[in-house]
This record gives sequence, C-alpha cells and structure tokens, in this order.
Amino acid sequence: MTHPLLDPHGDLVALTRAICDVPSVSGDERALADLVEEALRTAPHLEVLRDGDAVVARTHLGHASRVVVAGHIDTVPVADNLPTRVQDGHLWGRGTVDMKGGVAVALALAVQLTEPTKDVTWVFYDHEEVASELNGLGRLVRNHPDWLACDFAILGEPSDGGLEGGCNGTLRAEVRLSGVAAHSARAWVGVNAVHAAGEVLRRLEAYEPRSVEVEGLVYRESFNAVLISGGTATNVIPSSCVVTVNYRFAPSMTPAEAEAHVREVFEGYEVVVTDAAAGARPGLDAPAAQEFARAVHAVTGGGPAPKYGWTDVARFSELGIPAVNFGPGDPLLAHKDDERCPLDQLQASFDVLHLWLTS
Repeated sequence: MTHPLLDPHGDLVALTRAICDVPSVSGDERALADLVEEALRTAPHLEVLRDGDAVVARTHLGHASRVVVAGHIDTVPVADNLPTRVQDGHLWGRGTVDMKGGVAVALALAVQLTEPTKDVTWVFYDHEEVASELNGLGRLVRNHPDWLACDFAILGEPSDGGLEGGCNGTLRAEVRLSGVAAHSARAWVGVNAVHAAGEVLRRLEAYEPRSVEVEGLVYRESFNAVLISGGTATNVIPSSCVVTVNYRFAPSMTPAEAEAHVREVFEGYEVVVTDAAAGARPGLDAPAAQEFARAVHAVTGGGPAPKYGWTDVARFSELGIPAVNFGPGDPLLAHKDDERCPLDQLQASFDVLHLWLTS
C-alpha cells in the first residue's frame, strides 16, 4: 500500500493526520520511517542518517550548544480507531497522543527551521512500545552514541502540553510460593500455595506508597500486584503460585536500592527480580533546561511537573544527558480506544519549541 508524501510545510493538523494514518504498529514502522526520511531529505540544511527504522537528522551550524528532540514513530495495535478524524476540537485516532502528535511537531520544525539558534539533532525511532531490548533509541545508543551527543534532550512523550521532568524507575519481581499438591477431595494432605498468596496481597494492601521530592519535583511511587498465577487443574491443590509485582520508584533511588526495598517488604518469601530500569532525575538545573522551561511558561503559563511513568528520558540520563518529557496529548489517554489530542495543544507544542529554538 502506498501513502502520500508528508508535507512538513503545510497545515500542522493535516501533517499529524497523515502521520497517524500510516499504520505503524511496533515492528511495522518501515513505511512511516521511509516517509519521514523522504520529508527530511527535502531540507538541505539537514544531514540525514538511518539505522533500521530509526531516522536521525541534524544541523551543523557551528553553535556552541547541541540539543536532541526525539520521538518514537510506532504505536500499540490499532483498535478500529484509524483513519483519524477531527471532532470537538480534538484529533481522534491511534497515535494522536502516543506520540505522533509530538512526531508531527518535530518533523515540521526540523524542516522549517533552517537556522535555529542551537544545533539540533532530530530523532525519530522505532520499537518503543515493545520489549526494551528492541527499542530503537536503545539501539542508537549501542550502535551510534555519537549521533545522540548533546547538552540537553527533549522527548516528545505526551505530557498534556506541559514540561515533565525525569521519570520514575520501574522494577518487576515474582514472589514465588510453594505448597504440596494433593487431590482436592483430600485437601488436608496437601498445602495450598494459592492460599499462601493471601499474606503477600495483604502486605501490598497495607503498603503506603511514598511521595518523594527530587530536585523540587514530587514523584509519587506505587507498588502493586499486577499478575497472579497458580494451579494446574480444578481438582488439584496447587503446589505453586507466583504473584508478580511492579514497583514504580522515585528517581532518587537506584534499581539496587529498589530491589532491596522489595525484598524487605516480602521478607521471608522467595523474590526473583525479572526486570528493572532506573528512573531519571529532573535535570532542570541545566542551563538549556531552564531556557526551555521559560519557553514553556511563556506560551502555556505552566511550570515543571514530575513524570510518573518510565520513559526513554532514562536512556539519556544514563548517558549523563539531562532530559525532559514534552508533548501534546493527555498521557491518561495513551493506548486507549478513544485516544485523542486537543488541536490547540498541537499548536502550542509547536509554538513552544519554535520559540525556544529561535530565541
């Protein structure tokens, strides 16, 4: 199937619709990556690079400062919510929030801004919505770290049009419980591992999540059971049960400290950590970040807030690069069937970045 070329010089809403209407579920980003690359190659002021379905464009104007503006081009599966439509002041459809609105803003500015006051590296990457090891930004970090070298980075994740600093870390672990199998008609000769999960769940129910201030922003933590499995048949007493928990921890804590906390909460139980990723501190003390915060305030009147979910700003943080989240769309609508982005936030996001990159 062929798709019309993207027009970064045209109407911003039309560009966003065109980007969203190209299906690009994770693993199927090639068509959209090709279109993004074609649009970027129309701009003689940009050097355009590509790694798989990640496309990078950068200026070389000799400025003292370089910034990165990055966003992922993939989405979660479509739920009968394409093609897009405009209704009630919103653009409706898959990807409008997470995060093709931000991608459209970045693509338009990349082509239109021939002489920004900072050198800019624009990054459009693949495979964000799937397993971490497939992430296109992570692949660029491994294969081409020089492409991402900068003083400050902005990730176009939906932030309701405001600036969100850093992000919480995340840890997943299995609390494994053992019992003794028996016929359910003679349950007294066995030990029910599923029943033993009751105490694990009670500890979580009684747990009081912390709110932690980090560099002036207050990050709200959470600790929850997200999966539970056990049993082999309806007439067998389960000999094993696994409660999977997810701990979202403030960026002041390392993954090792988060693991120690989880083990403390479940003292006496077997705990196996299956996945952990560090958070990112706000990084708002960097001069470029402060300049950007002033631009956000000038256009929207808003100030910085924390990002509760984990995002790829953490990848920049691991490189020692301060990074923030900034993009149109309410993150609470990401991945939902009724995903929709306010049209005025699209324009405001464009205006903020334009002001920052030209002043």
